[in-house]
Amino acid sequence: MARKSDTNRIAVLGLGRFGGSLALELMRQGWEVIGVDSSAQVVQTYADQLTHSAVANTTDEVALRQLGVHDLVHAVVGIGTDLEAGILTTALLADLGVANIWAKAVNRQHARILERVGAHHVVLPEHEMGERVAHLVTGRILNFIEFEGDYALVKTRAPQEVVDRTLADAAVRTRHGITVVSIKRPGEDFTYATANTTIYPGDILIVAGKTQQVEAFANLS
Repeated sequence: MARKSDTNRIAVLGLGRFGGSLALELMRQGWEVIGVDSSAQVVQTYADQLTHSAVANTTDEVALRQLGVHDLVHAVVGIGTDLEAGILTTALLADLGVANIWAKAVNRQHARILERVGAHHVVLPEHEMGERVAHLVTGRILNFIEFEGDYALVKTRAPQEVVDRTLADAAVRTRHGITVVSIKRPGEDFTYATANTTIYPGDILIVAGKTQQVEAFANLS
């Protein structure tokens, strides 16, 4: 069992664009971040911004133990350019018993290997960002988040079809297979939507459902 003091600490191994920005955001959220990179120049960049930063070979078990990584619950492998180092680092973290390992992959084959050697979660930042942007470029979808099982949340402008009607009257779930989760009127904050909520011109909706169905609903705009 991890010590209580370790539950809000995380190691970010590899401080490139992905790892560096992640480490800074974790700091902003109140985490204690141990940043590690093989480049002294890169580590120096983050020296005053992270809880602790160190120059080390992340495939070296002794080095990671000296940094206390083996005592942590969370670790992120942000190494993308050196695939072998990323894989070996992930495997080492698994051997050290780190309970929650996130790893960056450059493609799906790389992702499968990382999962096999011990990563609990794998992200493909470039691939996932490309998919997300593809949904946004038309301007009809304002934000897009896809989950497992082909399920998505979409932020979109209210289609004309549902304007000046309540959600119950518009029957969006029956007609389109989606659920309007939240609504934002111009100049106001988001609020939960109910069956009696009336949609007005200019409203922004948060819609949930199967990816193809929420896309089709957004495209009614």
